[in-house]
Amino acid sequence: MARIAFLGMGVMGAPMAGHLAAAGHEVRVYNRTATKAEAWAGKHGGSHASTPRAAAEGCEIVMACVGNDDDLRGVCLGEDGAFAGMGEGTLFVDHTTVSAGVTRELAEAAGARGIAYVDAPVSGGQAGAENGQLVIMCGGAQADYDRAEPVMDAYAKLARRMGEVGAGQLTKMVNQICIAGLLQGLSEGMRFAQMAGLDGEAVVDVIQGGAAGSWQMVNRHKTMLAGEYDHGFAVNWMRKDLGICLAEAEAMGAPLPATALIDQFYKDVQSMGGGRWDTSALMARLEKLSEG
Repeated sequence: MARIAFLGMGVMGAPMAGHLAAAGHEVRVYNRTATKAEAWAGKHGGSHASTPRAAAEGCEIVMACVGNDDDLRGVCLGEDGAFAGMGEGTLFVDHTTVSAGVTRELAEAAGARGIAYVDAPVSGGQAGAENGQLVIMCGGAQADYDRAEPVMDAYAKLARRMGEVGAGQLTKMVNQICIAGLLQGLSEGMRFAQMAGLDGEAVVDVIQGGAAGSWQMVNRHKTMLAGEYDHGFAVNWMRKDLGICLAEAEAMGAPLPATALIDQFYKDVQSMGGGRWDTSALMARLEKLSEG
């Protein structure tokens, strides 16, 4: 069992840290809104700290799941950042979806202090975090991944090292590119079925076992057909992720024409007031278009 600090008590971080505590690890948490950290400690029997540095002090492993590049820099760097409280030979594991650039920047800063770094973005959403069924895509040295993997097993369905530092984030970008395309296609298919007078659920029952089947189809078609989007992974966060994908693609000269177009469709959903809706709300945009 390890002494672990977990930074970020959002809808993903709080249940992930809970699984660590349930597995028997000694867990200390930090959150920018202190009441969330206090509530977590009260529920799971761990402790909480007022700064990332205080959370990290004396811990063998520090894990983070925060919002974006700036949030991650904020909990890592500076006088009160986690790196300032971590000793040589400790390990930092980042579960945030961020740019490969900030990952390499922070890995370099960690390395200068003798801290190992693994980027480990996750897929599976809030339900995956709560059920301990996340897929984790990792980048880092093999020895560092080998230290992190048995700890992450507390909330992982699958964890895999994809290469050196940054490879985890690049793999997560592939994940988000694919999801965007799947959801646009599913939205168009479901709206077409509705307008054709078909029973949408019956259609899915038939096609989900064939080549068109996907996790998104199985898990989102019912709420899409019902026009329910107040759940799941928010459009605001998806646009953040797609922005990372598009910037990285531009830097490497990789064409992402469909992804760029779907990102603009998500912008339309935001303008409809759907920034906090699930990413399947692409169908709401099509409904609005077809209704004139």
